Formats: sequence, structure tokens, C-alpha cells
Amino acid sequence: MESTPNSLPPETAIGRTALRVADSTAMTEFYRDVVGLTVHSESGDTTVLGVEDSPLLVLTKDESAPAREQSETGLFHTAFRVPTRAALGEALQRIREGWRLDGASDHGVSEALYLTDPEDNGVEIYRDFPREEWPVGADGRIDMGTYPLDLDTTAAAAGGADTAPAGTDIGHIHLEVSSLSAVDEFYTETLGFNLQATMLSARFLGAGGYHHHIGANTWNGRIEPAARRGLDWFEIVLPDTDALGALRDRLDRSQYAVADTAEGFSVSDPDGIELRVLAAE
Repeated sequence: MESTPNSLPPETAIGRTALRVADSTAMTEFYRDVVGLTVHSESGDTTVLGVEDSPLLVLTKDESAPAREQSETGLFHTAFRVPTRAALGEALQRIREGWRLDGASDHGVSEALYLTDPEDNGVEIYRDFPREEWPVGADGRIDMGTYPLDLDTTAAAAGGADTAPAGTDIGHIHLEVSSLSAVDEFYTETLGFNLQATMLSARFLGAGGYHHHIGANTWNGRIEPAARRGLDWFEIVLPDTDALGALRDRLDRSQYAVADTAEGFSVSDPDGIELRVLAAE
């Protein structure tokens, strides 16, 4: 595992993800019935979904927002991490019964299902293998790969639950970006995520040895700033106010503009994607 002088604390996590949507009814039904989230609240144009007491996804209705352009950066997928293989099998059952599966992979560190929501936002549902089983290359980085996932044994692992269980969270967010060098400068050198793995035209960055909290790729040649329907913002959750203050100090000395929020602060990455940073305590 690589580290930087300003590495984020090991407890760093991804919090809520927010999507700007045109059809909030269809999107709510998808994330409730297919992904398995529970509707926590609906107020005005905002719907919040999650598991038990943990909000995970915010849908903000904006019927006037145009669809994302093919050249526009933004979301590749939101990755919902489930705690057990049984929960992954249950997710597969819901997808087969009510949606369509775009792909499925064994990455050596995790088993993942891929699909697309009604407004073309990518979704991953995955479960991690135990950390001690993650393959590590000679360079010390995590050796992630892409191998076939046995869907029959995945489905057979399902229990009887029809919703995502407690412990489900957003394990990572994967972005489509215009420049990997800009990703290195912002997410690694400035924010303090560590480079954990690389693939062709992609970076996988994490804190505390996790295989990745942030994925970023240039596979589809996106070059325009994020501005339309799709990813609105996502949260980075630090363990305490000391870590929050240290990162704020670092950003205040950087080229990036920082704005106060009720819970912490916000900053936009080089592609205009908004990150909201807060402390867990």
C-alpha cells in the first residue's frame, strides 16, 4: 500500500450520495424495489433512502435538468456494499425479478453485480472478501482483477430477505473524469487518499488500506464538467473534528475553493464534482 504525507485516517468512509433526477417516482421505486433500500423521508423535491437508521442516497427532483451529455464527466457508478454473500444473492434475485443485470464480476477483493438505474446512472452492489484474502502484488498494491462471477452459487446463497440488510453502506464511488493526473493531484496529493490499485486508464484510491473508496477512469473520453442530471454530490466522512480541521487547513492552502456547510465544508474536484466533507463525531 502506498501512502502520502497527508494520508486520510483509516476510518475514512463514503457517506451519502446525491443524484439530480427528472422522474423521482421511477427512481425511488428502483432504489427501493431493486437495490433494496427503504424510503426514509420525502419532503418537497427531496427523497432520502437508506437502511435502518443509515441514510445512503438522496434523490433531488429537477424536471428541468437536461440529461447528461456523452462528453460530460460525473458518475460511473454508486457502489452499495452489502455485508454478506446472502445479501448479495438476495440483490441478484431482486434484479432478476424486477430489472436487468448488466454484468457481474469477481474482482479478487469483492464480488459485484452491475446494473443501470432508470436515468442511466451506474449502480454496483457488492460484498467484500475478508481483507486478509485480498491479493497483493509485488509492488505492494492490491492486485484487483476482473473474473467471471458464478451467478448460480451467488443466487443459491440468498436468504429470505427482500430488502438490503443493516450494515449496507456505500463502499465506494466511481467517477468518470477528464484527467487521471488531475485525479492524482486532487484526490491523492491534496485530499490524502492513497493509490491502492491501477488498471488501464483508471485509478483506485482508498484510506486505511481499503481497496478503494474512490474509483476514477477515463474510459469513455469524458471532457466536459459535470453539470446536468446525475451525480449531484457525495460525502466523505472523517472520523472526528480533528481530522476534519486538518483537511480543511490543507484545502485552504490549495487552489481549491472551500465553502462552509452545516456539517462541515464542501469542495469541488477538477471536474466540478462536489464533495461534502464532514466528521462522524
